[in-house]
Amino acid sequence: MSADGKIADVSRTAARFGSPHDKAHLEHLVAEADGVLLGAGTLRAYGTTLRVATPELLKQRQQQGKPPQPVQIVCSRSAMLDPRLPFFRQPVPRWLLTISEGARQWQEGEHFERILVAGTNSEAIDWVAALQQLKAYGLNHLAVLGGGTLVASLLEAGLLDELHLTICPLLLGGDRAPTPIDGSGLTTALAPRLQLLNVRAIDDEVFLHYRVGKF
Repeated sequence: MSADGKIADVSRTAARFGSPHDKAHLEHLVAEADGVLLGAGTLRAYGTTLRVATPELLKQRQQQGKPPQPVQIVCSRSAMLDPRLPFFRQPVPRWLLTISEGARQWQEGEHFERILVAGTNSEAIDWVAALQQLKAYGLNHLAVLGGGTLVASLLEAGLLDELHLTICPLLLGGDRAPTPIDGSGLTTALAPRLQLLNVRAIDDEVFLHYRVGKF
């Protein structure tokens, strides 16, 4: 995020202001995961997902008995995605997590290897049920790449254990620019507290690692 807490500018374009150190840090976290959750808005903005490419990380996954790439799980109620996105040509396993209505348009074709349906009566994703399904498929360690709305939904459900933030040396401003925890926001009384596990600075960036407390 920017130094003023924005993960993209006011036009919500793909945020590419992180350094090569930040990208390497993110790839390391992705390489540790069994699956990666990303929201539809993030996928539309970037067009692709971050795959494991560093030989040392690929070897590490092989030694751990894991496939070369974690499962990339697109999370979206509407599942309104352009099948021409480069994401659908990347050599990664692709799953879709949605509700019944979103699943219908992807039942035919080979864009997703697996479609998971976990909906509530309010036509929202039931995150507890969704994570239970993922665990049943052997995905125990999940990384969440964003965006802020997805992170907010998981936080409000009490399902985030840790938070990694990279503070980048720029200011974006704008009351419509997204933040790491987007959505409707939380009151101070309900805000979960963070325990700082690690902090390090590389050049002009600061890398923070927190444990997330419960509500």
